Amino acid sequence: MATTPTPLPPTVPPKPSWDPQAGSRPNPWLRPTIRIRLTLLYGGMFLIAGVVLLTIIYLLAAQALHVGNELPFKLVGGSVQPTNNTCPEIIGQSSPDQFNAVLNTCMKEQRQLALDGLLRRSLIALLGLSVIAFAFGYAMAGRVLSPLGRITRTARQVAGSDLSRRIELDGPDDELKELADTFDEMLERLDRAFTAQQRFVANASHELRTPLAINRTLLEVQLSDPQASPELTQLGKTLLATNERSEQLVEGLLLLARSDNEIVDRKPVDLAEVASQALEQVRAEAEDKGVELRGQRAPAVVQGNGVLLERIALNLVQNAVRYNVAQDGWVEVTTESRQGQAVLVVANTGPVVPAYEMDNIFEPFRRLRTERTGSDKGVGLGLSIARSVARAHGGRIAAEPREGGGLVMRVVLPV
Repeated sequence: MATTPTPLPPTVPPKPSWDPQAGSRPNPWLRPTIRIRLTLLYGGMFLIAGVVLLTIIYLLAAQALHVGNELPFKLVGGSVQPTNNTCPEIIGQSSPDQFNAVLNTCMKEQRQLALDGLLRRSLIALLGLSVIAFAFGYAMAGRVLSPLGRITRTARQVAGSDLSRRIELDGPDDELKELADTFDEMLERLDRAFTAQQRFVANASHELRTPLAINRTLLEVQLSDPQASPELTQLGKTLLATNERSEQLVEGLLLLARSDNEIVDRKPVDLAEVASQALEQVRAEAEDKGVELRGQRAPAVVQGNGVLLERIALNLVQNAVRYNVAQDGWVEVTTESRQGQAVLVVANTGPVVPAYEMDNIFEPFRRLRTERTGSDKGVGLGLSIARSVARAHGGRIAAEPREGGGLVMRVVLPV
């Protein structure tokens, strides 16, 4: 009986013994690094400047020697006549000693004039060469630093939430290209992170809203039952209020997450119209609390998102109405445009607020003298959302206590 041969185990392909990335970079001493390029550039510039300066000095010295070696006299018909105005005293000297003395003095004066001319022309040549050297150095420095300008412009565009931008710097494999490639890799990771965050916000929006909406529907159906006992009805109302508070919290958290990024798609929005819409939405609540709504709203057009800007005004006005005095309270809403900025101011009467509490009121889930949400006035995210939206529009929001009680909230946005 023949035996079946035992199958051999599959062979595993051998691992490569070489790293394909190991030889991708040349020898670091042979890389055209910025240090080597700048060394060659500035060394070459100094060499060229030295050659030019040496040539100019040589030509000027040759001219000075030519001028300095010219005889200040000539013999004409057995008599001495000066060739220039350097030695007019040479005429009339009869004795050889006097003639030689005057001639020596004249030669010294002529050499001094030649040296003075050489110095003057050298200074002029040095000044002209310095101007040319500075201009050439400025142009070459701009050429060397142009990749840094490109990196800076891309970083500024990325700061505007345009994470799709990349530097993609070409050229020699030097330190600047390595920096640009590293920056591109960082942008790629940031882009993926922000995309994942937006996807998470969208999924969380659906997953959190749906059960809360189902709970609200079930509670409303139960409350509509005329045969429900009073205890059950009261419990349903309590649960419905709790569910509504949870819905507000979810909406606030999602809006806070979405408003942290700078607005890319901008349209003209009038803050006066936005403030008027917010006042109309809280007018009924203000009348129930006896709070007067007032203020003059001048046109102040900005570039931004109208829905988010309306959220700023609505949150500020709602807080001003809810945190007010029991009697004779008022809320003043004004808008104006000044010095290239649009300003929205919401002032209200209310309890006296200490100045050291101003920074705390913008933190999530923080209120004056309370740390967590514990009242029916909101979920503690209104001012946090307002600050995030203002920052997303390139503006700022500030709070200051009002004399006599209450707050003055000032939103400043670029036009």
